[in-house]
Amino acid sequence: MVYCISKKMEVAGSHQLTLSYDSKCTRLHGHNWIITVFLASRQTNADGMVLDFKHVKDRIHGYLDHGNLNELLPFNPTAENLAEWIVNQFPECYKAIVEESNMNCAMAFDDDFPIDAKYLL
Repeated sequence: MVYCISKKMEVAGSHQLTLSYDSKCTRLHGHNWIITVFLASRQTNADGMVLDFKHVKDRIHGYLDHGNLNELLPFNPTAENLAEWIVNQFPECYKAIVEESNMNCAMAFDDDFPIDAKYLL
């Protein structure tokens, strides 16, 4: 059996990017990111879950919300890097989608995840 869950949340925060070209994104600015975290396991835990949705929200939203990502994270806080950081927060996480705006999103996928992708959300 394969169990899959996803948790979607909105995270408000600010960041400024370090880029190799001129961009207004190098100035401090904010977003309301829509973040979706995807997790899977071949078995549920003792509580019958892959992971409690609240634990996912607490780790991501609880840490990042209303913060300056440049101060909270040890890397250039692009949407792609943020998605990778989220995937690395949980062993059960195989994918994260970070929507920076309505028309711009990034995804990171753990291509070494031990469950075949055809079974995942």
